[in-house]
Amino acid sequence: MANAIDITTANFQGEVVESDVPVLVDFWAEWCGPCRQVAPVIDEIAAEYGGRLKVGKVDIDAEPGLAGQFRVMSIPTIALFKDGQLVERTTGAKPKGNLVGDLRLEAHV
Repeated sequence: MANAIDITTANFQGEVVESDVPVLVDFWAEWCGPCRQVAPVIDEIAAEYGGRLKVGKVDIDAEPGLAGQFRVMSIPTIALFKDGQLVERTTGAKPKGNLVGDLRLEAHV
């Protein structure tokens, strides 16, 4: 994900909680096939909503604490944070239209 920021426990507060724009966070892992499938869709969303939406990714193997904090049980889990709060989430590799609809992006950005 070329346009995505790596989100870690160390930078979560600054990048997500204190963000001036909504933040789309992709919880993923290198070994996850569906995660690799959805990566280009996340890139498309990042490009389309640039400036109105920040996109980040959390490697659940490197950041199990963040995955646990947000009760990520299956990946990919795509979460939308607004004003530092989790407002929407969806799980699984989906086409762009479904992902945008499930997260109600138009209502939040």
